[in-house]
Amino acid sequence: MGFINTPPVRILAVLALLASLPVQAANVSLAGVFGRKAVLVIDGGAPRTLAPGASTPEGVRLLSIEGDSVWVEVDGKRVQLRIGQHVASSRSESPGAATIHLNADAQGHFVSAGAINGASVNFMVDTGATVIAIGRADARRAGIDAARGRAISVQTANGVVRAWQVRLHSVKVGAVTLSDIEAAVMEIDMPYALLGMSFLNRMDMQRKGQIMTLKQRF
Repeated sequence: MGFINTPPVRILAVLALLASLPVQAANVSLAGVFGRKAVLVIDGGAPRTLAPGASTPEGVRLLSIEGDSVWVEVDGKRVQLRIGQHVASSRSESPGAATIHLNADAQGHFVSAGAINGASVNFMVDTGATVIAIGRADARRAGIDAARGRAISVQTANGVVRAWQVRLHSVKVGAVTLSDIEAAVMEIDMPYALLGMSFLNRMDMQRKGQIMTLKQRF
């Protein structure tokens, strides 16, 4: 194997150029909002506290803070995040890979923005739920006619609740989209759609500390 004798000055110049280029963030989540500052977690690393207008070395810019949510710029795109929510950039996975990285919120729950039948919803991972469970308001926005499903009774922490078994045309969380997923529409409104085992059974799940990784199996 031959070696090229490159002048040291040229090598230093190249290294300086590479160091000046921003590292693109793969996964961004909002850990908290404190007054006029927000705490972001980039690629599962240490929390970063930013004021509006500030940017991280990975190229994530905090645009504004609105109550318990923020607007950030990731890969040149404006994205709104609520506490505990996560967004993956376009370079987060290699082509063909379908992986989700979730960060635990202050209560230890794993939540993520997603979509059911193309309608935006907020999911909370619940390995104790047999199927995806959604409230009636989310079901209406997703165009689901619960009355066409089979009526069932579901045991919850607050007692027995009436629900209807349905099948969802599509469920999207992060980079993963699954089709024809069993779900239950509850007769009550819910703050989150529960991401139950009818979705999670098709994923490989791994948790390391405050980060959960879901990788599509089939």
